[in-house]
Amino acid sequence: MKITSAEFIISAVGPKQYPTDGLPEIALVGRSNVGKSSLINKMLQRKAIARTSSRPGKTQTLNYFKVNKEIYFVDFPGYGYAKVSKSIKSTWGAMIESYLRNREELKFVVQLVDIRHAPSKEDVGMYHWCKEIGLPTIVVATKGDKISRGKWQQHLKVIRQTLEFQSTDTMIVFSSESGVGKDELWGEILRRLKGKDDEEIVLEEPVSSDN
Repeated sequence: MKITSAEFIISAVGPKQYPTDGLPEIALVGRSNVGKSSLINKMLQRKAIARTSSRPGKTQTLNYFKVNKEIYFVDFPGYGYAKVSKSIKSTWGAMIESYLRNREELKFVVQLVDIRHAPSKEDVGMYHWCKEIGLPTIVVATKGDKISRGKWQQHLKVIRQTLEFQSTDTMIVFSSESGVGKDELWGEILRRLKGKDDEEIVLEEPVSSDN
Protein backbone atom coordinates (compact mmCIF):
# COMPACT_ATOMS: atom_id res chain seq x y z
CA MET A 1 0.00 0.00 0.00
CA LYS A 2 1.48 3.33 -1.06
CA ILE A 3 0.34 6.36 0.87
CA THR A 4 -0.35 9.38 -1.34
CA SER A 5 -1.99 11.47 1.37
CA ALA A 6 -2.58 11.19 5.09
CA GLU A 7 -4.07 13.88 7.30
CA PHE A 8 -5.46 14.32 10.77
CA ILE A 9 -9.09 15.46 10.47
CA ILE A 10 -10.70 15.87 13.89
CA SER A 11 -10.78 14.78 17.51
CA ALA A 12 -14.45 13.94 17.85
CA VAL A 13 -16.38 13.67 21.10
CA GLY A 14 -19.69 12.61 19.60
CA PRO A 15 -21.68 11.88 16.44
CA LYS A 16 -22.19 15.54 15.56
CA GLN A 17 -18.44 15.82 14.93
CA TYR A 18 -18.00 12.63 12.89
CA PRO A 19 -17.22 13.09 9.16
CA THR A 20 -20.24 13.10 6.87
CA ASP A 21 -18.57 12.10 3.58
CA GLY A 22 -19.54 8.43 3.93
CA LEU A 23 -16.01 7.01 3.58
CA PRO A 24 -15.35 3.64 5.23
CA GLU A 25 -13.95 3.75 8.75
CA ILE A 26 -11.65 1.37 10.62
CA ALA A 27 -11.56 1.55 14.41
CA LEU A 28 -8.23 1.01 16.18
CA VAL A 29 -8.61 -0.14 19.77
CA GLY A 30 -6.26 -1.34 22.49
CA ARG A 31 -4.67 -0.66 25.84
CA SER A 32 -3.14 2.74 26.44
CA ASN A 33 0.46 1.50 26.16
CA VAL A 34 0.05 -1.01 23.33
CA GLY A 35 1.43 1.24 20.57
CA LYS A 36 -1.58 2.51 18.61
CA SER A 37 0.00 5.87 17.76
CA SER A 38 3.23 4.19 16.65
CA LEU A 39 1.27 1.77 14.47
CA ILE A 40 -0.66 4.60 12.84
CA ASN A 41 2.54 6.53 12.14
CA LYS A 42 4.15 3.45 10.58
CA MET A 43 1.11 2.50 8.52
CA LEU A 44 0.68 6.04 7.19
CA GLN A 45 4.43 6.56 6.65
CA ARG A 46 4.50 9.69 8.78
CA LYS A 47 6.79 10.33 11.70
CA ALA A 48 4.27 11.97 14.01
CA ILE A 49 0.82 12.26 12.44
CA ALA A 50 -0.42 10.47 15.57
CA ARG A 51 1.24 11.84 18.68
CA THR A 52 2.81 9.31 21.01
CA SER A 53 2.89 10.17 24.68
CA SER A 54 4.81 9.12 27.77
CA ARG A 55 1.52 9.60 29.64
CA PRO A 56 -0.80 6.66 28.83
CA GLY A 57 -4.48 7.52 28.69
CA LYS A 58 -3.90 10.88 27.02
CA THR A 59 -6.23 10.21 24.08
CA GLN A 60 -9.77 10.98 25.24
CA THR A 61 -11.53 11.39 21.89
CA LEU A 62 -12.09 9.53 18.62
CA ASN A 63 -9.22 10.78 16.46
CA TYR A 64 -9.91 10.64 12.72
CA PHE A 65 -7.13 10.23 10.15
CA LYS A 66 -8.03 10.29 6.44
CA VAL A 67 -5.87 8.03 4.26
CA ASN A 68 -5.51 8.51 0.49
CA LYS A 69 -8.83 10.39 0.61
CA GLU A 70 -10.48 6.94 0.65
CA ILE A 71 -10.70 5.62 4.21
CA TYR A 72 -10.49 6.75 7.83
CA PHE A 73 -8.46 5.31 10.66
CA VAL A 74 -10.34 6.09 13.88
CA ASP A 75 -8.03 5.99 16.89
CA PHE A 76 -9.91 5.12 20.08
CA PRO A 77 -9.05 6.11 23.66
CA GLY A 78 -6.82 3.51 25.24
CA TYR A 79 -8.45 1.28 27.83
CA GLY A 80 -7.12 -0.30 31.00
CA TYR A 81 -5.17 2.68 32.38
CA ALA A 82 -5.77 2.97 36.11
CA LYS A 83 -4.98 6.69 36.53
CA VAL A 84 -7.83 7.81 34.27
CA SER A 85 -10.76 8.93 36.41
CA LYS A 86 -13.94 6.89 36.62
CA SER A 87 -16.00 9.76 35.21
CA ILE A 88 -13.79 9.98 32.12
CA LYS A 89 -13.89 6.19 31.69
CA SER A 90 -17.68 6.31 31.87
CA THR A 91 -17.78 8.99 29.18
CA TRP A 92 -15.40 7.01 26.98
CA GLY A 93 -17.46 3.86 27.43
CA ALA A 94 -20.69 5.50 26.34
CA MET A 95 -19.04 7.13 23.31
CA ILE A 96 -17.29 3.93 22.26
CA GLU A 97 -20.36 1.74 22.69
CA SER A 98 -22.51 4.14 20.69
CA TYR A 99 -19.94 4.34 17.90
CA LEU A 100 -19.36 0.61 17.64
CA ARG A 101 -23.07 -0.21 17.72
CA ASN A 102 -24.43 2.56 15.51
CA ARG A 103 -21.80 3.94 13.13
CA GLU A 104 -22.78 2.73 9.66
CA GLU A 105 -19.44 3.73 8.13
CA LEU A 106 -17.53 1.42 10.51
CA LYS A 107 -16.42 -1.66 8.57
CA PHE A 108 -14.32 -3.57 11.11
CA VAL A 109 -12.07 -3.24 14.15
CA VAL A 110 -8.29 -3.50 14.41
CA GLN A 111 -7.56 -4.56 17.99
CA LEU A 112 -3.99 -4.22 19.24
CA VAL A 113 -2.53 -6.50 21.90
CA ASP A 114 1.06 -6.77 23.16
CA ILE A 115 2.59 -9.98 21.82
CA ARG A 116 4.76 -10.33 24.94
CA HIS A 117 1.84 -10.81 27.34
CA ALA A 118 -1.41 -12.70 27.56
CA PRO A 119 -4.36 -10.42 26.72
CA SER A 120 -5.74 -8.50 29.70
CA LYS A 121 -9.31 -8.81 30.90
CA GLU A 122 -9.99 -5.53 29.07
CA ASP A 123 -8.57 -7.01 25.86
CA VAL A 124 -10.75 -10.08 26.24
CA GLY A 125 -13.81 -8.00 27.05
CA MET A 126 -13.34 -5.79 23.98
CA TYR A 127 -12.83 -8.76 21.67
CA HIS A 128 -15.84 -10.65 23.00
CA TRP A 129 -18.02 -7.55 22.81
CA CYS A 130 -17.07 -7.00 19.15
CA LYS A 131 -18.04 -10.60 18.48
CA GLU A 132 -21.37 -10.18 20.27
CA ILE A 133 -22.35 -7.23 18.08
CA GLY A 134 -21.01 -8.86 14.91
CA LEU A 135 -17.94 -6.72 14.18
CA PRO A 136 -15.16 -8.40 12.18
CA THR A 137 -11.81 -8.00 13.92
CA ILE A 138 -8.16 -7.98 12.92
CA VAL A 139 -6.03 -8.69 16.00
CA VAL A 140 -2.58 -7.11 15.72
CA ALA A 141 0.09 -8.43 18.07
CA THR A 142 2.35 -5.40 18.49
CA LYS A 143 6.00 -5.13 19.57
CA GLY A 144 7.02 -8.16 17.56
CA ASP A 145 10.62 -6.92 17.61
CA LYS A 146 10.73 -7.32 21.41
CA ILE A 147 10.84 -11.13 21.26
CA SER A 148 12.63 -13.50 18.91
CA ARG A 149 10.79 -14.60 15.80
CA GLY A 150 11.15 -18.20 16.90
CA LYS A 151 8.90 -17.51 19.90
CA TRP A 152 6.12 -15.76 17.98
CA GLN A 153 3.92 -18.81 17.53
CA GLN A 154 4.18 -19.71 21.20
CA HIS A 155 2.98 -16.23 22.18
CA LEU A 156 0.30 -16.13 19.48
CA LYS A 157 -1.09 -19.42 20.77
CA VAL A 158 -1.54 -17.84 24.22
CA ILE A 159 -3.29 -14.83 22.66
CA ARG A 160 -5.63 -17.03 20.63
CA GLN A 161 -6.54 -19.18 23.62
CA THR A 162 -7.06 -16.23 25.97
CA LEU A 163 -9.24 -14.29 23.53
CA GLU A 164 -11.09 -17.43 22.37
CA PHE A 165 -10.08 -16.23 18.93
CA GLN A 166 -12.50 -16.94 16.08
CA SER A 167 -11.25 -18.44 12.83
CA THR A 168 -13.13 -15.86 10.75
CA ASP A 169 -10.87 -13.14 12.16
CA THR A 170 -7.21 -12.50 11.35
CA MET A 171 -4.11 -12.20 13.56
CA ILE A 172 -0.96 -10.36 12.44
CA VAL A 173 2.39 -9.77 14.17
CA PHE A 174 3.49 -6.13 13.90
CA SER A 175 6.50 -4.01 14.77
CA SER A 176 6.51 -0.24 14.45
CA GLU A 177 10.30 -0.37 14.76
CA SER A 178 11.13 -2.83 11.98
CA GLY A 179 7.97 -2.53 9.87
CA VAL A 180 7.21 -6.23 10.20
CA GLY A 181 3.55 -6.82 9.49
CA LYS A 182 2.87 -3.45 7.85
CA ASP A 183 2.34 -4.82 4.34
CA GLU A 184 0.37 -7.80 5.66
CA LEU A 185 -1.91 -5.54 7.66
CA TRP A 186 -2.51 -3.22 4.71
CA GLY A 187 -3.27 -6.24 2.55
CA GLU A 188 -5.84 -7.53 5.04
CA ILE A 189 -7.42 -4.08 5.41
CA LEU A 190 -7.80 -3.71 1.65
CA ARG A 191 -9.12 -7.25 1.28
CA ARG A 192 -11.85 -6.55 3.82
CA LEU A 193 -12.84 -3.20 2.29
CA LYS A 194 -15.32 -4.24 -0.36
CA GLY A 195 -12.98 -6.89 -1.71
CA LYS A 196 -10.45 -4.34 -2.91
CA ASP A 197 -6.83 -5.14 -3.45
CA ASP A 198 -3.80 -2.99 -4.33
CA GLU A 199 -4.38 -3.27 -8.07
CA GLU A 200 -7.89 -1.79 -7.80
CA ILE A 201 -6.77 1.42 -6.08
CA VAL A 202 -4.98 4.23 -7.92
CA LEU A 203 -1.68 4.68 -6.13
CA GLU A 204 1.43 6.77 -6.49
CA GLU A 205 4.84 6.78 -4.87
CA PRO A 206 4.79 7.49 -1.13
CA VAL A 207 4.94 11.13 -0.13
CA SER A 208 7.79 11.71 2.30
CA SER A 209 7.22 13.91 5.32
CA ASP A 210 9.36 15.20 8.15
CA ASN A 211 6.36 16.25 10.21
